[in-house]
Amino acid sequence: MPHPAPAPIRTAVVGFGVSGKVFHAPLIAADPGYSLDVIVTADPQRAAEAARLYPGTRIVPTPEALFALAPDLDLVVLGTPPLTHFDLAATAIAHGLDVVVDKPFATTSAHGEELIDRASNAGVRLTVFQNRRWDADFLTLRKVLREGGLGEVRSFESRFEWWRPEGFGNWRDSASLAEGGGILHDLGAHLIDQAVQLFGPVEDCYGETANHGQHPASADTEAFVSLLHTSGVRTRLWMNGMAAQVGPRFHVLGSKAGYTKWGLDSQEASLAAGLSPSDPAYGVDPVSSWGVLGTDGDREPVPAQTGAYPRFYAELAAAIRGHGPLPVDPAESLETLKIIERIHAFA
Repeated sequence: MPHPAPAPIRTAVVGFGVSGKVFHAPLIAADPGYSLDVIVTADPQRAAEAARLYPGTRIVPTPEALFALAPDLDLVVLGTPPLTHFDLAATAIAHGLDVVVDKPFATTSAHGEELIDRASNAGVRLTVFQNRRWDADFLTLRKVLREGGLGEVRSFESRFEWWRPEGFGNWRDSASLAEGGGILHDLGAHLIDQAVQLFGPVEDCYGETANHGQHPASADTEAFVSLLHTSGVRTRLWMNGMAAQVGPRFHVLGSKAGYTKWGLDSQEASLAAGLSPSDPAYGVDPVSSWGVLGTDGDREPVPAQTGAYPRFYAELAAAIRGHGPLPVDPAESLETLKIIERIHAFA
């Protein structure tokens, strides 16, 4: 006889801003391995929207109300500003709950180390939502590298830029550096993580940051990072929310060829527009946005892999049930945070 399906992982999402509404709640709701039991938001409009989108989910206003329900939960997902991550994650761990923390992992590496220790001592699982490991363009680049079409990689350029001079319209516009604010904390947590996933540990780093008057004086609105990997690859990363013209998303040069890709992954926009992660069109990049491989005068488009944010939660479910590793080892996110701290010390 077939084995019965395991009970869904009872899940709470804390926060219903961009992170909770656009990313976590839709991905969890679309995965039959989970039940979306609780959403925490104190904002009345967000609470009403959460109730409309997820009528079977309990909406509560505070973390205290959430943790009162801890005996009926398995997993807490923190889609909240970085300043809240340590206290909320520590409380969830103390209640014996597994935890997903948004990036940046914590406001300091010391806090990150303590959370890892607390989770280990409590015997619970702690992971970080480094979802851009499952961007279509990143998965495509990994395939290109694996197949060896570039030869020996010498330099890697990665940009996350857009034109939004009015700001984000959320906590990112007001958070100080000490509160985990600034674009290096926000996007550097993704771009540095991607670079390390591709080319290995970092031997040395350097960075430049600037504030163009939109954020608190301590927080950066533009950043450049240079990493020297122990593999010998040099990585250069740009982050800018006020770029009137954007550069290529990826530009990789090797001994045999180069690879260039323009445009951002489509999954965030698709989720924000209400496309279900289970829709066949989800994560599919149009041919017009494929990257190109080769040399000048002899370049060919590379078919894009399908974007796969749902894999984060699929791998997490397997890990919770004892069938595989966590989708993201928090020690890796801790190393990224340490690199960000080193760059802030230089900049």
